[in-house]
Amino acid sequence: MAGRLEGKRIVITGAAQGIGLAMAEAFLAEGAAVFLIDRDADLLSAQAEHLQATGGRVGHASADITDAAAIDAAIARAAGEIGQPNALVNNAGVNVFSEALKLSDADWERCFDINLKGAWNCCRAVLPSMIEAGSGAILNIASTHAFTIIPHTFPYPVTKHALLGMTKALGLEYAGQGVRVNALAPGYVRTQKVIDYWNSFPDPVTAEAETMKLHPGRRIAEPAEIAKAALFMISDECTFMNATCLTVDGGVSVLHHP
Repeated sequence: MAGRLEGKRIVITGAAQGIGLAMAEAFLAEGAAVFLIDRDADLLSAQAEHLQATGGRVGHASADITDAAAIDAAIARAAGEIGQPNALVNNAGVNVFSEALKLSDADWERCFDINLKGAWNCCRAVLPSMIEAGSGAILNIASTHAFTIIPHTFPYPVTKHALLGMTKALGLEYAGQGVRVNALAPGYVRTQKVIDYWNSFPDPVTAEAETMKLHPGRRIAEPAEIAKAALFMISDECTFMNATCLTVDGGVSVLHHP
C-alpha cells in the first residue's frame, strides 16, 4: 500500500531517535514529507541527513518544545521547507518518576512543561493553518500511564492523563473545522530510555527479563511497531477517528498483576 501518506506534510517532535525517528522513516516510506524537531541539534542534523539520503523530503529544526517562540519559528521554517504542515505528531516527552512527597518543584515543572505545555505549544502553532485549510490531523503520543497508575511514577501519569484530556478537548473543539486530534498510547518500547532503565539496575539482564514477564507475549514493542500504528492514525484510513486513544501495548494494561 505504498503512498498511503501522499500529500501529508508531517511535523514530528522528539524525532532524532527512538519512536520519533521510526515514525519519520515509516512516514517517508509512504510518501509523506516530514519535518523533524528535537533539542539535540547534532543528532537531529545527522538523522535528517541520513533520511534525506533515502530520497525523502525532509526538513528539520532544533528547538525546545517548552519555548513557544522557538516552536512558532520551527513551524514557520517547516512551511518554507516542506509546505504548510497538515499533520503533527507530538512525540517528545520526558520520564519523571518519583514518590509524590519526594518530588521537587523543579521536577514537577519540568514534567508538565515538556509533556503537556510542550505539546500544547506545538498544537497551538499548527492549528490556525489547519483550521483555515479545513483539514488536519494531530496525534499526541500518550502512554498506558494515561489510564493506569504504577506506584512511584509520580507525576508522569498525571501529565499523560492531562495530555489525553487535551486530546479529547481539542478533538471536539475543532472537529467542525475538519481537524482530527487523537492519541496513541504505547506501553513498553525498546528505546534507549528503556535500555537505560534496565542498565540502572545491578543486573540489567534480570531487569529486562522481569519486564518481559509482565507482558502476555513475553516481549515488548519495537519502535517500528508503534510507528505503524501512528501511520494509520495520521493517514486518511481513519478519517472518522477523533478525540480518542489507540492503545498499542501488547495487552499489558489489560493483564491483571496480583
